[in-house]
Amino acid sequence: MGVRKLEKLKTVDELEPLFKDGMRLLVGGFGISGTPLTVLHALPGFRAGDYEVVSNNLGDCGKGLHKVFEAGKIAKAIGSFFTINKEAVRAWSKGELEIDLLPQGTLAESIRCGGAGIGGFYTPTAVGTKLAEGKEVREIDGVRYLFEKAIKGDIALIKAAKADKAGNLIYHTTARNFNPVMATAAVTVIAEVDEIVEIGELRPEEIITPHIYVDYVVKSKYVKRGDDYVEVN
Repeated sequence: MGVRKLEKLKTVDELEPLFKDGMRLLVGGFGISGTPLTVLHALPGFRAGDYEVVSNNLGDCGKGLHKVFEAGKIAKAIGSFFTINKEAVRAWSKGELEIDLLPQGTLAESIRCGGAGIGGFYTPTAVGTKLAEGKEVREIDGVRYLFEKAIKGDIALIKAAKADKAGNLIYHTTARNFNPVMATAAVTVIAEVDEIVEIGELRPEEIITPHIYVDYVVKSKYVKRGDDYVEVN
């Protein structure tokens, strides 16, 4: 029996009712690579806000989460590399933005645990630093480990290169980054993709994120030109 085609294809405007004040958003991307720009650039126009955002960084070059932050929609950020967004750093220093800093590997593993149904994990990373303050430390076989809780989200905003109409996803190179693991760790998953094909056109061995994880698919308005992403439609 083949995969049943679901009504997953949406426009950005059709997604607005999904977003509520105070939600935790998992947002894929490494810099701008693999970032769902079309969806993120729509968020400032949605009524909801006060988001808690989990992402490697808060946008770059005025794009992505940078626009959401500028619109005053982000109350808290959890991630690894925020210094590229100078405005966010200034907001944090003034007490206007709450930030939880996590090492990049810890961030990825915390999200993976959330998707796997695991409560957390022990890691030696950050033991003895400010990042360990207030967290459980346990010695195992003579090594001190820090307990990190799993991370889950209300909505995951991810970016893929290609999707079929069932929601199976494939990714290209660095744009893969946090996206596949975030797809497993949220109640609702929205995938922005460059190309949408018919069911059966993707080879099974190509598929990284199975359709069962994906709730909605949105066609991206952005293409990569050189080191930048430009809107084309």
